[in-house]
Amino acid sequence: MHTSSSQRLTLTRFAWLSIAAAVATILLKLAAYLLTGSVGLLSDAAESLVNLVGALVALGMLTIAARPPDAQHAFGHSKAEYFSSAIEGLLILSAAAAIAYTAIERLLNPRPLEQMGIGLLVSTAASLINLVVAQILIKAGRKYESITLEADGKHLMTDVWTSVGVIGGLALVAFTGWTMLDPIVALLVAVNIVWTAIDLLRRSVNGLMDASLPASEQQVIETVMAQYRTRQVEFHALRTRQAASRRFLSVHMLVPGSWTVHDAHHIAEDFERDLRAALGDAIVHTHLEPIEDEISMDDVNEKPGE
Repeated sequence: MHTSSSQRLTLTRFAWLSIAAAVATILLKLAAYLLTGSVGLLSDAAESLVNLVGALVALGMLTIAARPPDAQHAFGHSKAEYFSSAIEGLLILSAAAAIAYTAIERLLNPRPLEQMGIGLLVSTAASLINLVVAQILIKAGRKYESITLEADGKHLMTDVWTSVGVIGGLALVAFTGWTMLDPIVALLVAVNIVWTAIDLLRRSVNGLMDASLPASEQQVIETVMAQYRTRQVEFHALRTRQAASRRFLSVHMLVPGSWTVHDAHHIAEDFERDLRAALGDAIVHTHLEPIEDEISMDDVNEKPGE
């Protein structure tokens, strides 16, 4: 689903939902830690604090990304979302490091756990809040093509998996009496959430570096171009990039030199309209050239073979 700048501003309501969830889970998990003394629950609470920071960053970046183009930003502000997702990735890495540090310290200095039953109930309630909100954010992120919301949702899901690991570890401690299992499970959780951080950082860097549209969308473009090749039109120097939900394309259109400017212009307008219909929120630039002119295929920045 592709949205306008005014519509994307309404996406901040999801960021507010994330902020509310983070505050609620911080309070619940701190209470669970104070009841049990579990290092796993303490690391869980620390990650929820990181979630709050991430949600605040997401709110700010969504607000900026929704701004319409201006004199200094002619292509809009949608790339701001990649800064948010990159920060979320770094925050997840920081949380993993903090969890690992705390777990190692507890391995070296073990201590018994207390009131695990109540602590587990409180932590489970907090995890259910995160699970529901995370699924809402991920679904909204994919629907509105907002990497900020998707990143925030995945960040919350790392918190859910952390909680699952911690609760599982505490259950094992209660069943076996082996207190060492608490920090060991926390370490395993830390390793697991690193992969989510790496994926978010990779996607954020690709967006900031103007990576081409994915292969599936490149195929959509090729399908539209194939329709116009049957009308004596050829193409070269196709370039694509994406900024959150908006796509940017430029391509050279080669048409018969005998065509009038009027005819060539209209077929270019038709082509751009068809691409926008196929891709959604896209800005398309075409450059008309006579197909018979040998210099029409020249393009100093073009890849070999295009």
